[in-house]
Amino acid sequence: MTLPVRLSHLTRSKGAPERSPVVLVTRAGGAEGSRPAAAALACAASEPDRAALLIDLREGKAARSTLVATAGARVLEDRLAAHLPDAAIASRGCFCQLTVPPERKALGTVAAALPLARESAAIVHLPPRMLRPLLAEPLIRPTAAVLRADLDEDRALTALAVRDLRDLGLRVAVLKRPPGRLAGRAALLGALPEPGSVIRRAWTVVNHG
Repeated sequence: MTLPVRLSHLTRSKGAPERSPVVLVTRAGGAEGSRPAAAALACAASEPDRAALLIDLREGKAARSTLVATAGARVLEDRLAAHLPDAAIASRGCFCQLTVPPERKALGTVAAALPLARESAAIVHLPPRMLRPLLAEPLIRPTAAVLRADLDEDRALTALAVRDLRDLGLRVAVLKRPPGRLAGRAALLGALPEPGSVIRRAWTVVNHG
C-alpha cells in the first residue's frame, strides 16, 4: 500500500558540506501514523550492509530485536550497545532502533547516538512538544523533517510548521495520510516499503532534495 504525500524542499546552500541525513518525523495537530511513517523511512534509508538508525522518543516499553535482521542492523546494534550500554537498542529487520523517553534530558542520548551511525541515515521520531528542544540542541543537526498532517483539519498549522522548518534550512515533506494498517505494522518490524512507493519517493526528496 502506498502513502500519499505532499512534498516541498529546500536546496542546499552553495558550498555547504555533505553530511549524513538526520530526518525528524513528527505530526501536526492530531494526525496519526507518524511512528510507522518514521519506521518506513528508516527502511527506505537502509541497505543490507548499512542500516539506518531509528531513534524513537516515546513513552512505554522499548522495542525488542526481531528474529530476522540484516547484517548492517546487527553491526549497528553492537556498536551502539558498546558505547551506550544502558540504552534500549534493538535491531529490527533492516534498521536499528534506539528508544528513549520524550524528555529534554534524553536529548543527550540522542546526540551521543548520532555519530555512532556514521555514514548511515538517522530517523528521529518525536512528539511535537519535543521539536523545539531538539532543534535547540547544538549537537543534533537535522537535515530534513517529515510532518504527518491532515490538511483538511490542520492546513494552516502545517503551513506554519513547514515555513519555520524551511527557514532553519531543512528539507520538508508533508505526509497527507498515514500508512495503511498492514504496511505500518510491517514497517515497524523493519520490512522495506514496496519499490516505487511514495514513502521511498519522500525519502529521496528529504535526502537529496
